[in-house]
Amino acid sequence: MSSAVSRRRALTGLAAGAAAALATGTAAAHTAPAAGTSGASRTTTAFTPTADPVAAAPADPTPGVMTLFDDPGFNFAGLLALGAAGMRASDVGEVLTAVNAINTAGLDEQTYTDTFLALGDRLVAPPRRSRAGKDGAAVRDRHEQTRRFRSLRASQYYAQALFYVLGTDAPGREEDIYLAGRRAWDTFAGLCEPAVITDRVAYDRKTSMPVWFFRSDTSKRRRPTVILTNGSDGQNIDMWTYGVAAALERGWNALVYDGPGQGEVLFAHGVPFNGTWERAVTPLVDWLLRRPDVDPRRIALTGISMGGNLTVRAAAFEPRLAALVTEPGVLSPWLGFPAEIRDIVSDDKEETNRIWNEEVVPELTPSLAYLFKKRIEPFSPEAMREAREGRMFTDFWTPAQVVMSLDVTPVVRRVKAPTLVLDYDDEQFYPGQPRELYDALTTRKDYTKLTAATGAQLHCSPMAPQQHNEVVFDWLEDTLGTA
Repeated sequence: MSSAVSRRRALTGLAAGAAAALATGTAAAHTAPAAGTSGASRTTTAFTPTADPVAAAPADPTPGVMTLFDDPGFNFAGLLALGAAGMRASDVGEVLTAVNAINTAGLDEQTYTDTFLALGDRLVAPPRRSRAGKDGAAVRDRHEQTRRFRSLRASQYYAQALFYVLGTDAPGREEDIYLAGRRAWDTFAGLCEPAVITDRVAYDRKTSMPVWFFRSDTSKRRRPTVILTNGSDGQNIDMWTYGVAAALERGWNALVYDGPGQGEVLFAHGVPFNGTWERAVTPLVDWLLRRPDVDPRRIALTGISMGGNLTVRAAAFEPRLAALVTEPGVLSPWLGFPAEIRDIVSDDKEETNRIWNEEVVPELTPSLAYLFKKRIEPFSPEAMREAREGRMFTDFWTPAQVVMSLDVTPVVRRVKAPTLVLDYDDEQFYPGQPRELYDALTTRKDYTKLTAATGAQLHCSPMAPQQHNEVVFDWLEDTLGTA
């Protein structure tokens, strides 16, 4: 049998069944290396009862009421929105009403996007202002808190719409939906007390990164500070859910930012990811060290989703970081792509792209075509532009090289900061990689797995951000001290 025929059969199988793999990660397993590396270490399992968690865990990672949508990719997105309610970043009734409306209309990228977009639009309208007082003087708007948290929830719902818009009949709306979510986020930040400090930090001569600095008060007291790093498709709202709120509750400062391949820097300026994330983090540390309310000896860096890869690279080259948390640990984002797709990439750009355009693309279902557009856009401004025009990108080789360049295996041993590596039952994007990263680290390190026993399974614990934050910030306090 010829290799071309064999590949076509494999790709036909991919088109038939791998949409879930791209939407929620890869089913490829990784075998962790044998333990026994240097460095003080500790392994724990978070919130596990005395019963065997493996035996107690159901075979289905989202059983019963945890299944909002039949499609696992859509279901993961819905669970993220629902779980955020615990941090006031969504409302249970709003999310479940949207879920019912989507299922009634027929689940697809169009209905999902349009339903959450309409919900965001409804919430951004400010509540009615109070009337003038008895003396005729204008009364301060008594509904600022309502507007504040409606804006926070709106940014969540816009983020949900943004994720799927490339699969709709109007993919060119992507930047507009991003900007709507950004306006909602900025409204929320401006209504915080104290108001969030905003600024821009230079990334290179042409690009600057927007930053949002959250603090619990306006004193000049030096406080521990956490730099929160997003992944490949998260938005600022996710940083509130997975860090800002928890940091403020414990008296910490929190810095949120958009780096290359993220948020404004990607959607408005077209700057993709690259393999040198220290170029983003080092100027952020410089910015923090100029502030009198930041303890220079207690600056931590966290990274969620693919940020668990980016931050390892940054920590390998930024010695001023006092602690690192990877959520989860990720050595190579390239391994998050199906093996059938990784196998077509060779040193020959022309041949790789020929296979992509002649053998892969014709076999893709509409949903799988959308997922490839979504997964590749943060790595290629050309692919993003083509996707917004409703076309499939034709150059797969170039962004593939960018994704492969993110492999941090060669630099893991350079990390000196104490490091917490998180893992999750049923981790669907990077299975096995958290343990591999943990074993490769030579610094002081801890490994914690969040489990299905308490509903904290799946990539980034979408149903349990409060448990997730407790694990992260308890470890940070144990490592760097309390505020």
